[in-house]
Amino acid sequence: MRVAVDVHGGDHAPQAVIDGVCQALNTLDGAIEVVLVGDTAHIEKHMARWEPFVYRHRVRIEHTTEVIDAHEEPVRAVQTKKRSSLVMAAKLVRDGAVDAMVTAGNTGAFLVAGTLVVGRIKGIERAALAPTFPTMDGRGVLVLDVGANMDATARQLVQYAHMGARYRQGVHRIGTPRIGLLNVGTEPSKGNALTKEVYALLQDSPLHFVGNVEARDVLQGVCDVLVCDGFSGNILLKALEGAVSLMFRSIKAELQSSLLTSIAGAIVRPRMRALRQRFDEKQVALAPLLGVRGVLLKCHGSSDAATLHNAFVQVKTMVDADIGGSFTGIA
Repeated sequence: MRVAVDVHGGDHAPQAVIDGVCQALNTLDGAIEVVLVGDTAHIEKHMARWEPFVYRHRVRIEHTTEVIDAHEEPVRAVQTKKRSSLVMAAKLVRDGAVDAMVTAGNTGAFLVAGTLVVGRIKGIERAALAPTFPTMDGRGVLVLDVGANMDATARQLVQYAHMGARYRQGVHRIGTPRIGLLNVGTEPSKGNALTKEVYALLQDSPLHFVGNVEARDVLQGVCDVLVCDGFSGNILLKALEGAVSLMFRSIKAELQSSLLTSIAGAIVRPRMRALRQRFDEKQVALAPLLGVRGVLLKCHGSSDAATLHNAFVQVKTMVDADIGGSFTGIA
């Protein structure tokens, strides 16, 4: 498996990106090769920390000095910076030189490059950004879309449902994924014209549709795939990120408020750390772009080396499952 990595994408690039790549090569099997897309001098400098690096023969550098910054307008950036690290990584996927790409860079530019450079799978009208949220039962819930397309038709949302089901079957080995539709109530009569139309279409589809799902129940494990338009999905994602962050900051403040609570905090700290890691926004926002002709994975902008390492694990699973090929026939 060959993976292109946008070395300059993310808040902690290039060091965190290169450290994550080196960790992945040290722990994953020898079938993985990496193309580091970025400035050769910077890459060589940061890889020197890993010398002697026994897996150097599995790393190739694709040199470029152009970078798309986090706040650049996505369409313009992709069109004018054709030799940026992000766009060149997408071109490697398009040309078949690699099997997948990973970036922690500009999300909008990633979506534009995925759609315009790599291209959608025939029959798929819109690609979807699809992270897996943690749930109480440990199964997680694949949410699509969380921002690739702000507006969607009923037909496109049904396609999201089919892509989500096949992704969970192929990558997560769930035999019959439960499909839920994000809505303001669980009753079939609730929602706007779009959700009511989608509800009827999903009910008549061969998918295992379990009905409407309210935002408060998303993390309870009531479904395996949650379908929504990108506008609602992005609000859901950001709201959950904010709520989780506030919750853990509040707990920390309470546990440090007195000597007695500090002692209690020392006792529960290992469990709290494990719980915090489970709901870490960097893990939630490890999101594939589904519906394009290749495996494209977006990491959170603040991703560290451990997150980049986890991205390689997910990419390998997606490539092994031929996730792009499984979407053929969806119409």
